[in-house]
Amino acid sequence: MIELTDDQWHEINAETPSRIRNPRTDETFVLIRAEVYERMRAIINAITERAGWADPKLDVYEQLRKRS
Repeated sequence: MIELTDDQWHEINAETPSRIRNPRTDETFVLIRAEVYERMRAIINAITERAGWADPKLDVYEQLRKRS
């Protein structure tokens, strides 16, 4: 875990989620509070389970996709 500087703390308290860029890879990340992440993760998990995407029988399709 990293600790934020005062400037970084000020930035993440803004109205919108903070975007962070890795200068080495030029990747962009969105920094959100842990409780927001956990709620989003729970919602996504519920959707995928309800849709049947977590069914182990579907793994064969992923294996076939990777071969192509």
